[in-house]
Amino acid sequence: MVEREIKTGTTTVALVCKDGIILAADKRATSGNLISHKKFEKIIKITDKIAVTVAGTVSDVQLLTKLVRAELKLKDIRTDRESNVREAANLLASMVYNNIRKLSLIPGISHFLVGGSDPSGIYLFDLAPDGSIVEVDDFVSSGSGSVMAYGVLETLYKKGISVDEGVKLAVKCINAAILRDSASGNGIDVFTITQEGIKKTMTQEIKYGLED
Repeated sequence: MVEREIKTGTTTVALVCKDGIILAADKRATSGNLISHKKFEKIIKITDKIAVTVAGTVSDVQLLTKLVRAELKLKDIRTDRESNVREAANLLASMVYNNIRKLSLIPGISHFLVGGSDPSGIYLFDLAPDGSIVEVDDFVSSGSGSVMAYGVLETLYKKGISVDEGVKLAVKCINAAILRDSASGNGIDVFTITQEGIKKTMTQEIKYGLED
């Protein structure tokens, strides 16, 4: 019998700008009190125009991102058109819904923030661990450090900010979480999504301790 659940932690942030979407995340992966990985990529491209941030059980988020990427490719071939952001988000949400309800000794917990662009516009969706989906028109955060990130977002976010301003705000959010949440840390990744596509705008490692 498992007496204690191994807890994981992270901080991811997504916010809507007037000309795009910002996705940001820290780089630390944890297993209980152990820092199991210091350079974990928590922002993953699903297509050339859609990317997600991941939080939760690593094996689940990795498998689900692989599955949704494959399913979207098959869907595009069958329909002879590119899937739009809403279709991709709904497909992933259904996978999350089915995953959390499977009987398992390890809870299949996964939380995704989906951002993307298509001919109709630029969109951001919050896919909660229970499989629910909500379209976001301002900002959202997930993970153990989201409390700190929300404090920054509620104070500094303004409707209609530019992508450049959004990148700076996202960095402040992740940095605030890193300073106070022990499960977040080791670096920051920031991606931008515009009608031109997905771009990795920033990646920075944060080292701790004394060096010789």
